[in-house]
Order: sequence, then C-alpha cells, then structure tokens
Amino acid sequence: MPVDVLRSLFLFEGLSGEDLEWLSRHGERRTYAAGAVVFAEGEPAAFLFLLLDGEVCLLKSVAGQQVPLSTTTQRGAYAGATRAFVVADTDHTYSSSMTALATSSLFLLPAAQFARFVRERMPMAVHLLDGLFVGMRNSEATIRQREHLARLGTLSAGLAHELNNPAAAAVRAAAQLSVPLAALAGSAAAFARAGVGEEFLARASAVRADAVAQACAAPALGALGRADAEDEVTDLLEDAGVDGAAEVAVTLVAAGLDAGWVAGALERLPGPGCSAAFGWLAAAVEADALTREIGTATEAISALVAAVKEYSYLDSSAVQEVDLHAGLDSTVRMLGHKLRGIAVLREFDPALPRVSAYGAELNQVWTNLLDNAAAAMGGRGTLRLRTSRAGERVRVEVADDGPGIPPEARPRVFEAFFTTKGPGAGSGLGLDSSRRIVEDRHHGSIGFTTGPAGTTFAVELPVAQSLP
Repeated sequence: MPVDVLRSLFLFEGLSGEDLEWLSRHGERRTYAAGAVVFAEGEPAAFLFLLLDGEVCLLKSVAGQQVPLSTTTQRGAYAGATRAFVVADTDHTYSSSMTALATSSLFLLPAAQFARFVRERMPMAVHLLDGLFVGMRNSEATIRQREHLARLGTLSAGLAHELNNPAAAAVRAAAQLSVPLAALAGSAAAFARAGVGEEFLARASAVRADAVAQACAAPALGALGRADAEDEVTDLLEDAGVDGAAEVAVTLVAAGLDAGWVAGALERLPGPGCSAAFGWLAAAVEADALTREIGTATEAISALVAAVKEYSYLDSSAVQEVDLHAGLDSTVRMLGHKLRGIAVLREFDPALPRVSAYGAELNQVWTNLLDNAAAAMGGRGTLRLRTSRAGERVRVEVADDGPGIPPEARPRVFEAFFTTKGPGAGSGLGLDSSRRIVEDRHHGSIGFTTGPAGTTFAVELPVAQSLP
C-alpha cells in the first residue's frame, strides 16, 4: 500500500514517515464488489477497515432484520476493530455489519497490529482511552443500579400506600365488629324475656335473610337522602315501640333498608317480640356489613400480593412462557398510585399467545413505558394498552394522549442518559434499558409514533424463540 495514499487519509494525519511505512507493511488493500459483505456483526473483530474509494453501508441487526445505520463515501471513514487496543474490552467482535453499495476499496489493518501500533507508539493515549472506557462503563453500571434501586423504592412506596388502605379498612371493621357481635350474643335473652315462640323466631329469621339480601343490592344514598330516610324509619320504629329506635334506624338505613321495607318488616313481626327482633336484626345486618367489608379489604390485599408475585416473577432468571396480559395488568396495579386520575383502557387480543421471555425483564419495560406515559399526561388523560398478533410476532402498544414528544427530542429518545424530564426527575436510562431488554435480550423491536394527540410506543416480540 503506497505511503502517499495512507498520508491522504485524515485518520493518519500527523504521523511520521516511519509510522506510515510501518502501517503500509502490515496492512493491505482489498476491493469488494457491489453487494459484498465486508464484515458481519458478531464475528471476531479481525481488522480495522478504512475506506479508500467507493461507498459502504453500516447495518445493525434489529428484530432479525438488518437496519442501516449510516452510508458513506468519505475517504478514510473507518469501522471494524476500533477498540482492539482497549485492554479492558473483552468483547472483540464486530458490533455491526458493513456492506459495499458500489465497488469499493478499503485498507485493512489486522486488529492485533493496530493494537500493537497504538500501544507502542501512543501509550499515553491507550491509558487515557482505556481509563475512559472503564470509567464510562462503571459509571453507567452504577447509574443503572441506582435507577433500578430508585424505581424499586418508588414501587415499594406505592405498594405500601396501596396496601395501607385495605389493611386499615380491615382493621377498622374488625374493631367495630365486636359491638354487633355482643348485641347478637344478648339477643337470646331479649327474645326469652319477650316470651316469643318458634313461629315468631322463624319469621324473624326470614326477615333477617331478606334484610341481608336487600342490603347487598341496595344503592348508596347521599347525605341528604340518608338523613331523610333515617327520620322516616325512626318514626316507624318509635311508633312500634322499638327500644333505641334512632340507633336501629341509622344501622338499617346504612345497610340500604328504607322506610317501605321497614314498614313491611314491622307487619311481619308484630307483638311483644318486635323490639327484641329489631335489635337483633340491626346487630345482624351490621355484623354482616362489617364482615363483607373485611372480606373486600382482604381480597384487595390478596390481589395486590398476587400482582406483586406476577410482576416480580420469582423465577426471574429463567425463560418462561409469559402471559403478556397478566404482566401488563400487574404493572398497572403496581403503578396504581401514579395512574390515579388516568383512565386505563385495555384493548387486549383474547387469542394472544404466550411468548418465550424473561418475564421480570419485560415487566420492567412495561413499567418504563407506563411511567413515562403517566408523566406525559400529568396525571390526567387516557392510557390505552393494546395487544395484537402479526404472524409469528406479538405486538404491545402503550398509548397516551399527552402533548407528544418534542421534535428536537425524538431522535434521542432511546439514547442513554437523555431525558426530557426535569433535573432529578429521571436518569434517561428507562427507554435505553427497555430497548436493550426488547432488542438485545428478546430479539424484538421497539419504536414509537408521536404528535400533538399523544404518543404510542410499540413493542414487538417473537412468539417462540431460543433465549440464552
């Protein structure tokens, strides 16, 4: 390779004649026909390539397809084993592919010779670049770890908040339950003092069953309607001689039993046992309502625990057949504190198949996308979750109706450390991490469309695949 040709390349500007002679002896010139593959992604990085003439294109494998990264005709443009001299870099493979778009000549310098040249003739540069590489990699790892810990802390705080409400409701209902239970325990004595027989007790039991059924289906009353109903029921009970008529009325109305129902019950329970029957009836209705409240609260706690289990995938290191709908639902529940005020609409394909995936990692993707959507909408709006199938791939869409991504930010959305959020509100690693999980770990693809009407992120994943 003539030294004058090497001297004309910008990469070798400033090198001495001796250095250029060395490079000339250890390198070679090769010509590639149009359409030829110069080097392929993932192969051992054996050469540093410099373009002498022609046109080449760099490509990256994304979701099983070759996506063009850049096209150039610039003399001296280089690619290939660019990090061969970096001691800390153990992954000496081509990070992309190169194809000749026209007949092209390139200067090839073996990676080992390139590394030797730089280390022997530019030792200070090697140390600087090696330290920079290690420092950047460690800094990125540290920031990613802190991002994950911060997100875990946010999720934990949200989960604690979500658990607190049903837990407090269960504790409150359990504490209140002792009062009606004590009243029920004393009902036998009250009935005995009234001298009622089996027939009256049977009618009272039937009225109780009817009251419980009515209470379960009754609509809730407003404050004014409840006050009026309590007054009407109190008058009916006082006229019938029921002891503690006002307290009994409050309990019955709270359970959804109006004056019409109470009037009918009074007709079914006449006589000296009426007061005892309504005291027993109020205690039974209140105990049933509190029991149902405890049941509802504990069911909510159980559902949250199930969501945590689904979200975390306790066997997260293993590839599983993942139900994407369950993962999306559990993520929505985990982010419930951030989605308050936002309507979540699910447009799920009922025939969507399970996919081979790392479940916990995919849930991190859904978390990042939902968190960004909630932030974009400012706590108000509509979030749409859609799933569909296209051949051997499934598609998940997360769409918000926020203001959209600014035009100047769109090219950098998946760039590490880039964020449109304010200082301290985001590290800029969420979408970069999502891209890595979807594309690198699951051989899928992730992209977005955006505009004034909102933003939609779309994730496509293969249904069946062999994951490491």
